[in-house]
Amino acid sequence: QVPLVESGGGLVQAGGSLRLSCTASERTFSVYFMAWFRQAPGKEREFAAAINWNGGSTYYVDSVKGRFTISRDNAKNTVYLQMNSLKPEDTAVYYCAADNAPAGSYNYKTVEVYEYWGQGTQVTVSS
Repeated sequence: QVPLVESGGGLVQAGGSLRLSCTASERTFSVYFMAWFRQAPGKEREFAAAINWNGGSTYYVDSVKGRFTISRDNAKNTVYLQMNSLKPEDTAVYYCAADNAPAGSYNYKTVEVYEYWGQGTQVTVSS
């Protein structure tokens, strides 16, 4: 098991920033491909960002490119999502996910790829 615990969500005004954290208790965290997904009310869970095992490759959905930055600190077993210039449409529950393929899978944007999930953290952006 790779229990994942997210933190850092909250209420912010449009244009503001938040930093989400996801910490894993598993000491082999460094070999996992990590991602952030989000789910807005009444919508399916969607891919937001991902990072490979050493942070050398990052991936983003078009709607967050230039505003969100994913990073990781393997010494702390933690992956981060820095969210800037937030918009009301970014409002969602944000979930951290882990895939035990270090370089990721060709279909890394799909929910089914990931073996482990956190409980989610709410992000609300007011207009």
